[in-house]
This record gives sequence, C-alpha cells and structure tokens, in this order.
Amino acid sequence: MSCNSCSTDINTVPKGCKSNGNCATDGCEKLSVFDWLSNMSLPTGQEPLNIVEVRFKNGRKHFYRNVDNLQISIGDIIAVEGNPGHDIGTVSLTGELIRIQMKKKGVAFDSEEVKKIYRKATQKDIDIWKAAREKEYETQYKGREILGRLGIKMKLSDVEYQGDGNKATFYYTADDRVDFRQLIRDLASTFSIRVEMKQVGLRQEAARLGGVGSCGRELCCSTWLTDLRKVNTTAARYQQLSLNPQKLAGQCGKLKCCLNYELDTYLDALKDFPRQDIVLKTKKGEAVFIKMDIFKRVLWYTYKEDRNKWFKLTVDNVKEIIDLNKNNVPATSLEDYEFELLVENVVEFEDVVGQDSLTRFDVPKRKNKKKHKNKPKNLQTPVQSQQVSGSSKNKKQRPPKRSANPNKNI
Repeated sequence: MSCNSCSTDINTVPKGCKSNGNCATDGCEKLSVFDWLSNMSLPTGQEPLNIVEVRFKNGRKHFYRNVDNLQISIGDIIAVEGNPGHDIGTVSLTGELIRIQMKKKGVAFDSEEVKKIYRKATQKDIDIWKAAREKEYETQYKGREILGRLGIKMKLSDVEYQGDGNKATFYYTADDRVDFRQLIRDLASTFSIRVEMKQVGLRQEAARLGGVGSCGRELCCSTWLTDLRKVNTTAARYQQLSLNPQKLAGQCGKLKCCLNYELDTYLDALKDFPRQDIVLKTKKGEAVFIKMDIFKRVLWYTYKEDRNKWFKLTVDNVKEIIDLNKNNVPATSLEDYEFELLVENVVEFEDVVGQDSLTRFDVPKRKNKKKHKNKPKNLQTPVQSQQVSGSSKNKKQRPPKRSANPNKNI
C-alpha cells in the first residue's frame, strides 16, 4: 500500500516524495511482500539462491536468475533479459523467500520463464527507461483513437513500454474474440515500435490500474490480494445482504472480493439455524420466515394471513415449534413465544464513570443577579466611598483612649 506522504500520477511515479518509486520503507510499490526470512542465516553448507524477484509497472513481477553473481539488494534498478532486447525493473525481493513465492505461483526453478539478469542499470539505461515511460499516456490516448476509427469493440486499459523503448505491451479487455491484426499494423506504423497485445480480465484490469473502494481504502487486488477467487451472489445471501448490484459490485464491475472474507464465519454461525423455507404451524395459522439476525441468534416470523406484525423468536423457540410440527402438534401461537422472549432479564452496561452527565459542560453558566438586590439607593462617588472606607478603616485601627484615673468614670 502506498505511503501517506506521496501520491502517484498516471505513470505511477510518486509526486510527493520524488523518489521515483524507491522509498526507503519500500511502501510505494503494489503487492509488496515482507521478507520475514531476511534476519535468518542459512544452514551450514547451503548456498544462497541466485534468483530474485523484479517488479515492473503496476505490480507486474517476474523471477530472474543472477547468473553473474552480482551484488543485488532490494530497491536496485537492474537490466534484465527481454523479448527481444532488455527491460528495466526494480528488485522487490531476494533471499530464501523466493522459493516460497515461486512455489505459490507455480514456477519451477529450471523453467524457461526464469530469464537472466544482464547488469545493474546505468544512468543511460535509466534515462531511456524514463523517456519511454513518459510516452505511455500519449500512446494510450492515440491507441484509443485508432480503436474508434477501426470500430473494434475492445477497451484499451493500459500501455507499458519495455525498458529499452523498442517494444510496448497493450493491455485490453473485451467480451468477445477480437481480430486485431489490422490494429497491430496501425499501431506499429504509428509509433514505430514492436507491439504486443495482451488480454486481461476485469479483475486484473482493476488490480493494474488501482483505485479507492467504497470502504475508503485502496483496492485489495492492487495492494495485497493475489488470489482472485470467484465470487457469486450466494455469499451475499448467506450474509443477509441486499442483492443490489450497485452496492455489491466493485470498480471492476464484478462482485466485491471482500464478500468472501467473512463468509466462513457466517457459515459456521448458520450451522444450527433452521431452514428458511420451513413453515411454522400454529393454532392461529401458518407462519413464514421474514428475516434473521445471525449473531444475535434471533429470527422474525409472521402469519401468512396477517402480515402486519412480525414476531421475534429465538433459534431454540423455532426449533421447538418445528419439533412439535413433526409430531403433527401445532404450537399455541407466536405471541406466547414472543412474550417469553420479552420478559427475559436484559443485562445493562454498568456506569463506570459515575452519574455525571456527559453534557454537563454544555449548559451555559447563569449570571448571579442577587449581587445588586441589596445595594443601597444613595450611592456615593468612588472618591467619597474610598475616603469613607479609609476613615473607617483608620478608626478601626486606632486603639481606644484610656483615662489617667481609672476610677474617674465610676
């Protein structure tokens, strides 16, 4: 997933950090893999693996063999074998974790798909590579104009130039088979390059282009998800979701891959639930299923003849009614079971912060109006009041006079 400090343009080059996709945290690339074996040493006598993983545009990765035993580390820009010529890519993974990645993708060590590394990229190689990358947007725009002129029903989603600039791969999506022989001739004559057409699915197209989903996060298929499994509407039904295509579909137009994330949890919770098509027979009439809350283990039923009210029942209550119906005994009524559910004691949350209200600070303070009620009518000036207060203060501070004869006043 890309870091928060940079945003990428149409050529997937970061604008914020200006590192051209080579952050120190290795976070700007798509489908990055954490090397959890990097701190472990090899057993005695075992040689390190001479295969590295190289990343190209929009998360495209391939494995290449380091025949010349070059000193290569993650983040190095290298020149690798192309078809024909050479290509420029960034090393995304090295070490023993390559064995697990090759096994996961079904690539054998002696496969012809594992091509060799030529050299570390020189400054001249990097300049040619950047110049070729800058022509991709214009090539894609003109390619769509050629498609419209020829009237071919296909969507040109992305263009990727090879590192030497002599070849370009055009990625497209189409519903039916397309005869693009004339298109290849027109593209080759217009851009004077070798053209390769590659068809991708709708999910692969969304993974290459990237974007932000309805959850507010980057698309899973473009950041970490590599196993694009099939998703059908059954997963939405098990999770009690509304079958609204606008809400369930992702940017690829297919059902969202995240519908499969919690499906196993829902299936485990639904193991002991009764079937939804079972009709409950009561003395008041037959009742049919309306909806359920899976994790609260609550179901709602209503009468066929009177659908104005829904009755809230637990899973155990529904099973009890079904057992009675199997013995040809109708239940009393849904009201009785709902009443039993309502009289149950509900455990409330404890008040751990005391009885203070959270909105006690929102009440404005009242002004004290009692201060001016007992004020005398004959008000004195500030100078007079100061003199009076000063004289009274002096009087209080003077000690009382004593007569020389203490028996004078007797």
